[in-house]
Amino acid sequence: MTDNQNLLAEQRRALILDEVRRRGGVRVNELTRKLNVSDMTVRRDLDALARQGVVEKVHGGAVPVVEASTHEPGFEAKSALELTAKDDIARTAARMVLPGTAIALSGGTTTFALAHQLLEVPDLTVVTNSVRVADVFHTAQRSGTAGAPRPGAAAVVLTGGMRTPSDSLVGPVADQAIRSLHFDVLFLGVHGISVEAGLSTPNLAEAETNRRLVRSARRVVVVADHTKWGTVGLSSFARLSEVDALVTDSGLSPAARAEIAEHLPELVVAGEPRIG
Repeated sequence: MTDNQNLLAEQRRALILDEVRRRGGVRVNELTRKLNVSDMTVRRDLDALARQGVVEKVHGGAVPVVEASTHEPGFEAKSALELTAKDDIARTAARMVLPGTAIALSGGTTTFALAHQLLEVPDLTVVTNSVRVADVFHTAQRSGTAGAPRPGAAAVVLTGGMRTPSDSLVGPVADQAIRSLHFDVLFLGVHGISVEAGLSTPNLAEAETNRRLVRSARRVVVVADHTKWGTVGLSSFARLSEVDALVTDSGLSPAARAEIAEHLPELVVAGEPRIG
């Protein structure tokens, strides 16, 4: 059997992960027939997904990894997951940002990718509770002639606060700083998103800080790859009715798309026409 050249490795793995989560487990021989690839290719894909920590290999196949709702991976660990999807989402979300506006970026690896895409948008004011996001803009600011600020570079407000494993600043100091601010659009990274739990995170302090970000925004845009749909963290911080748009990637299943269409005003899938 020859490998299906029409599917890139990341596309295959997204399909496999969706199948594992939807059915609670799959067998290698089922995947070889479904994807029209060799056993060796499927096993390599399962090895890659197991290294990412999203499936557990069992004899003859794989089952989903069920994480504790309080588990919060560090920034570096999360950075290695869904790299292509995050870049696609970031490029798509960046086109929603107008020059001269005030925006907020929450912590997270997808908002970190978005920050890189926004460096050429002139005269932004960026509010963030992410050390990593702030560093992207601060580094760009220093790239002007003789160390002078680059013309049109974003003005950045870093909230302060206690640092989480994902390098977000949370707690009373961050909450107080955000409370007095108002921004046009919030781009929000999430640990999980579902119909029942809304937006959620494993970190209680981060949940409260995210609530403050949502309340201070005129428009809330969630940026999250397809694996976040159906995931639930310890603490919910916003209902789906508080979200104006979700920007995600093409790995989102048809069933998830239909569910999202019922509950969100706008679904934006990177590389596809906008819905909503």
